Formats: sequence, C-alpha cells, structure tokens
Amino acid sequence: MNSRWKQRPPHSTWGDFGPDDQLGRLNLLTPQKVREGVAEVQTGETFCLSLPLDLPGGTAMNPRRPPPQLNATRRGEHANMTYPLSRDNPQLSDVICDDTVTLALQYSTQWDSLAHMGQWFDVNANGEPEMVFYNGYKANVDIVGETDYRAGCGCHHGSHLGAKALGIENMAQHGIQGRAVMIDIKRHFGTERFAFGYTHLQQILQADGIEVRPGDLVCFRTGMDEAILSMQGEPDMTFLNSHFAGLDGSDAQLRQWIVESGVVALIADNPAVEMLPARPLNDDFYPSHPLHDLCLFRLGVYLGELWLLSPLANWLAHHQRHAFLLTAPPLRLPGAVGSPATPVATV
Repeated sequence: MNSRWKQRPPHSTWGDFGPDDQLGRLNLLTPQKVREGVAEVQTGETFCLSLPLDLPGGTAMNPRRPPPQLNATRRGEHANMTYPLSRDNPQLSDVICDDTVTLALQYSTQWDSLAHMGQWFDVNANGEPEMVFYNGYKANVDIVGETDYRAGCGCHHGSHLGAKALGIENMAQHGIQGRAVMIDIKRHFGTERFAFGYTHLQQILQADGIEVRPGDLVCFRTGMDEAILSMQGEPDMTFLNSHFAGLDGSDAQLRQWIVESGVVALIADNPAVEMLPARPLNDDFYPSHPLHDLCLFRLGVYLGELWLLSPLANWLAHHQRHAFLLTAPPLRLPGAVGSPATPVATV
C-alpha cells in the first residue's frame, strides 16, 4: 500500500515506477531511447527550438507572467556592467559585464513539471477529496507555497518553499534527450482554430507514415510560433485566439491514445498544447485543462509549450522526414514547477 494514496485516478501510472516515483513517463526515456534518437541523425544539422525568451512580449497572453527583466549586478553602489577595473586599479585592463534576470519560468518556451498542476482527488478512498499531484504528492506537504488553501481559508503560513517533490530538477537530472517526431498540423490543416482530436491525428500519422513509439517525445506544429515571431513583442491576442489548433483534451479517443502510446512528452508551439477553454469532461466537477489533468496529474507525461517548431517542421517536410534527435533539458533549479528551455533538434 502506498503511503500517500489508497486509490489512484483512472488512466494513471501512479506507483507503476515505484511508490516514491517523481519522474512519471520519463522513466521510459531510457538509454535505448537515446540511441533511437541518435539513430535518426543523418545530416548533423541543428535547429534551435526556443523562441527568444522575451517573446511573446508584454502580459497580454498571461497577465500573471511578466516578461523577463535584465539588470546589472552591483559592485558596491555601481552597476557592474561595462565596468572598467581601472576605476579600482589603474593597472587593470579588464572591462566587466555581469547581469541578473527576473524571469517568470513559464513566460516563453517552457517545460511544465509534474508539480505544475494537480487536482482535487479522493486519494484515501474516504469520500474526502484532497489537493494532490502526480503519484499522490500533496499540496502544502510536498508542494508548498506561502498560502495554505486546503481548508478554504487561504491562510498565510510562511515563505514560498516550492516543490519539495516533483520539481523540475528531477527532469533535469534525468536528462531529456531521445527520439522525437513532428506532427505538422499546419501543413495538413492550415492555421484555422480547431480542436485537434484523434481522427485528425490518425490522418496525419497515416499520410506522413509516422511511427510513434513508447518513450517518444511528440511535437505538434500549429504555426502559432511564426505568428508570435512576426508580432515582434506586441502579440495580437485577437488574432492568436482566433487561429491555430490545440489538442482536444476532452476527446476520449485522443486521451486513450496518449494512455496507450507510452509517449513521454507532448510539445506544441502554442501556449497550452491543448485547446482552451476546453469542453468539460462531465457535468459535475471537472478540470479546466483536461489534457494537463491527464498528462501531468495522471500519467506523468510532460508538456512543452510555446516552442519554435516551424523551421524544423518545414525542413522535415521538405526532406520527407518526421523523426529527429531532441535534446531539451530544463534548468536544474530545485523547487521550480516549470522552466524555460532552449531545446535543440538534430537531424
């Protein structure tokens, strides 16, 4: 019996990789899968899959995530930027630049850790749902903020401690490198806004001859990345919100495919991977982000958002390929629930 839960959610991998597992499906990204990724390299060309980290720009896309702010470190009362050491010693020739950044970790190209989104769930089978995360790790026990919301009071109880379990550092320490495949939604369906479901997925897989294997990292190109780049830091949310596909997290067949496929991560060039607002899964008590619920909370599947996929997708289509080696470590920042990434695709 697991010490944190007596029952696990349907379609979950809780306990499958051990009672205290914090990696989820990342356990399937094995040395063999790394070799499979390396075997896809033919030309050695590389693609940077990160947007500039100051995009999309402003706070229109998410008012809770401000753009990064760069500043100089301080040398006493002076800014330590283009600082000539000759000020301190006339015999020294060096000019120093040193900076700091205030960064919302999920502002731009990013990974979601398994601590990013939990759910109310009756882990003890006693009719009393609790706020829990993947594998039963608990809010305010294992993932701790400055406020305890469990009793409904929103009581302040100290400083922000972050994810003492399931933090992004687990993902970083394991390493994110393996075989990835590109699902090119834009090339097949254009840039209209629609909920991309299992039927659409099968159409692309068959048309492009794509084989998705257990342990793969799956990328979905919608074309939103190109639009964000073209807006140069001033995102037109009316346009972005009325164009581009998102995965239909409420599609039962698509959900079942994610369960059965053994994929490690779902990655997209849009801000959530899934279409939001989503269709409710039921009429009672349901997740606002059904794909996040399935992936982060139940399966331990990681989500990559706002990636720059279009240049790579165009290259792959031109060369009639779909698979590549993906190397995409997050920051090894203990306690963080998300991280910027600068992924590299090698073809």
